[in-house]
Amino acid sequence: MPSPRKKPLSAKAAPLHALYENSVQESEGLLDFIAGVYRRSRGRQPHRFREDFCGTALLSATWVQRSRNHYAWGIDVDEAILEWSREHHLSCLGKAEDRISLLCGDVMTTRTPQVDIVGAFNFSFNVFKERETLLHYFSTVRETLNDGGILFLDEFGGPESHSKIIDKRHISGATMPDGTPLQSFTYIWDQCEYNPLSHEIRCHIHFHFKDGTKLRKAFTYDWRLWTVPELKDLLREAGFARSEIYLQGWDEKANEANGIFRKKTRIKDAWDSWFAYLAAYK
Repeated sequence: MPSPRKKPLSAKAAPLHALYENSVQESEGLLDFIAGVYRRSRGRQPHRFREDFCGTALLSATWVQRSRNHYAWGIDVDEAILEWSREHHLSCLGKAEDRISLLCGDVMTTRTPQVDIVGAFNFSFNVFKERETLLHYFSTVRETLNDGGILFLDEFGGPESHSKIIDKRHISGATMPDGTPLQSFTYIWDQCEYNPLSHEIRCHIHFHFKDGTKLRKAFTYDWRLWTVPELKDLLREAGFARSEIYLQGWDEKANEANGIFRKKTRIKDAWDSWFAYLAAYK
């Protein structure tokens, strides 16, 4: 049989959430990492996962497919994006759909059963700009975790994070959640504002397509870029026993990140940019 024909991409009718997932998310690798950290530190497998600021809930949908003992809860304030997930992800899960719950609400107040792991990824927690608010969020998450549970965050930094930059990447091999192939496109990260006095940062994601059309400001982020020492102090105040940084390594020959995360306490050389996961242990 001939391979499915790729749908033409154009700004007018672009599948926005699918473009995002193909550009910035790699669910299997991330879930392997957090499950591995949990297993090595706790001596058992994690089964219950909560995804805060879940968006399309790709991580939650991938998590419940791992076994019949895997359960997930995804929380987001945007009902429209949760409905997109139900249509495009949950509809493909079969019996695993019974093990995932998508909840429209505030991560501060929406209640779920206690879980082994909470993930707040894609730098989403940076939406909390006040120290007291972020401390309250961490305290709320700690109450949601089982004994021995772990909160995972992601973080970026370095001089480039304090600068106006534009990063472009060509994305090929993209697909819809059901596997339907999409034409290649260009993903653009536009870090357009940074205030060194408040650490507030404003960023956009744009998409450019082969037909010449452009989707500008498809997503906009208005954050406070918290530093690692600030986060570790807040997590300790919230009652977490300890926190650790897993830094992504750098391939000098290829001049790019190597996708390998190792526990670190310092960066010996001055890096223009870095990306890391932070694990906070209850």
